[in-house]
Amino acid sequence: MKCDEIFAALSMLEKERGIPRNFMLGKIIQALTTAYKRDHDGVENVVVDVDEDNCDLKMYVQKTVVETVENPGTEISLEAAKELSAQHDLGDVVNLPVTNVEFGRIAAGNGKQVIIQGLREAEHGMIYDEFNSKQHEILTGTVSRIDPRNGNVILRLGVGSESADAVLPAGEQVAGESFREGQLVKVYLVEVRRTTRGPQVVISRTHPGLVRRLFELEVPEIYDGTVEIRSVAREAGSRTKLAVWSEDENVDPIGACIGQRGQRVNAIVEELRGEKIDVIRWSEDPAQFIAAALAPADVQDVIMADEGKNCRVIVPDDQLSLAIGKEGQNARLAARLTGYKIDIKPESFRD
Repeated sequence: MKCDEIFAALSMLEKERGIPRNFMLGKIIQALTTAYKRDHDGVENVVVDVDEDNCDLKMYVQKTVVETVENPGTEISLEAAKELSAQHDLGDVVNLPVTNVEFGRIAAGNGKQVIIQGLREAEHGMIYDEFNSKQHEILTGTVSRIDPRNGNVILRLGVGSESADAVLPAGEQVAGESFREGQLVKVYLVEVRRTTRGPQVVISRTHPGLVRRLFELEVPEIYDGTVEIRSVAREAGSRTKLAVWSEDENVDPIGACIGQRGQRVNAIVEELRGEKIDVIRWSEDPAQFIAAALAPADVQDVIMADEGKNCRVIVPDDQLSLAIGKEGQNARLAARLTGYKIDIKPESFRD
C-alpha cells in the first residue's frame, strides 16, 4: 500500500525535530501488527515489509504448512499452500498478503495516533538524554511562571525541542530570594527521573553542589585540577564552608579561590545573594583540619578521641561564642565539613 503521507511526515519529523525516521517507523510497524492481531483471533505471526525507496508498506500473515489445520490463525493446509505455489511443502512458512483494503483500514485507524504517541516518546527520550548528561552541573533557566499558592518557581531549561520545564520548589529556594517572570536563574541539576508523564528534572538552589560548581566556573585552578575542593558544608542563604587543597606547594589554594582583592569569591557571594563563604585549607591531619574548619575562631587545642570520629576542641574563653557561632551554626558546619563530632570547650574548662 502506498504510504507517501506517512513517509513524508517521518522525514519532516527527522529534519525539524531530530527524531530518527527508523525509530518512528518501528513504532508504526509495531502498532499495525498489534492492531491486526487484535482484530484476528489466533493470528500470531504478522510481518510488515517496508520499501522506503517507493514509500510502500505491505503486510503479511505467516502460516505454517500442515497436513491437517488445527489453528487457522497460524496454519495453512498443504492443499491451499500448493494453490499459492507448487513448491510449498509440509513445514514451510508461507507469507499470506493482507489485502490493501484491509491494511489501509488498519493504517488509517492507527497511523496518526501512533505517530503522535511515538513523537511524544521520542521527545521524552531526547529530553531525558539531554539533561541526564548534565546531572550535577549548573544550568541557567528562565522563570516562566511563579505559583502564588506554594511559591514554586517554574523554569524553562534549554532551547528548542530539547527544552523542558523544571520546578524549583520553595524548599529548594534560598530563604529571602525573590523571582520575577523572564529572570535568568542559575540552578543545580540534582537528577533526572523517568516518569509516566515524561522526564522530571530535579533542580535546586540550596544544594552544596551549586557552590562547588560556581567555584569551578570562577576559579581556573579548580577547573584544571590544580586546586581541589575536598569538602563542602552549606546552610543555604546564610553560610558555606569550603575545604580546598593543592598538591602543588607553589599554589595557595585559599588565595586562588578568593582571588585578587576577593574578586573571585565576591562574584560567587553575589550570585548567592550575599551568602557568606569561608574558604579553609584541607589537611590530612584531622586535628589541623578541625581547627581550620572552626575559623574565624582561634583554636588552642584539638584532643582526638581514642575511638570513633569524636574530638574535643579548646578555645580561648573570649572565642567560645565565635567558635560555636550564632545558634550553633559555625560548629555545626565545621562538624559537617570534617565529618567529626566536635565538642567545644573554653580554656577555663581545663583549669
